[in-house]
Amino acid sequence: MPEQKSDNPRRSTRTIAIYALAIFTAGAIFTVVFSAALDATNTTEFCTSCHTMKVNLEELKKTSHYSHRIGVRVGCADCHVPKQLGPKLFAKVMAAKDVYHEVMGTISTPEKYEARRWQMANAVWDKMKASDSRECRNCHSWDAMKLEDQDGSARKKHTRAQEEGKTCIECHKGIAHTEPDEPEEPQKTSDDDKKPETSEKKS
Repeated sequence: MPEQKSDNPRRSTRTIAIYALAIFTAGAIFTVVFSAALDATNTTEFCTSCHTMKVNLEELKKTSHYSHRIGVRVGCADCHVPKQLGPKLFAKVMAAKDVYHEVMGTISTPEKYEARRWQMANAVWDKMKASDSRECRNCHSWDAMKLEDQDGSARKKHTRAQEEGKTCIECHKGIAHTEPDEPEEPQKTSDDDKKPETSEKKS
């Protein structure tokens, strides 16, 4: 007798279809939930829910990026989180350091905050310069800039900046937060903090 096949082709096709539908549904749900989570963590309310970030918020409120005559308001994510998915996910991972500093109390007092302000500001400036002020250009671009409507000083500076290939942050530091003064002595890095201090020679 010929050997009979135990599998029913119709049942196998139906099983595959069910699995495919289940995987598609799970993927769709994950995408929606993941997107909603990203949107929720991009709000200014979420970003400033930590005690240490309220310093930044109060500084932002005093600038035209927060309150403007035509009602334009810029939030934390507009300047600090890329719109492209890859860079956005990387920025989210790197933001874990803010949670670390919040938990460890690194900048929990005004004195501690000011002591690290130069270091923190330079980290952000370096990041923005490396991306050619990518987030700034979501709202500001050379192509859309009407130089003829700017005052003489701004028009001259913007024209020179274009010619020299400069990026926004090179001239506009302190535009949304207080620009720190450069310390007289180099600030210690995390590696320096781990090194044992040498005792002074007693006289």
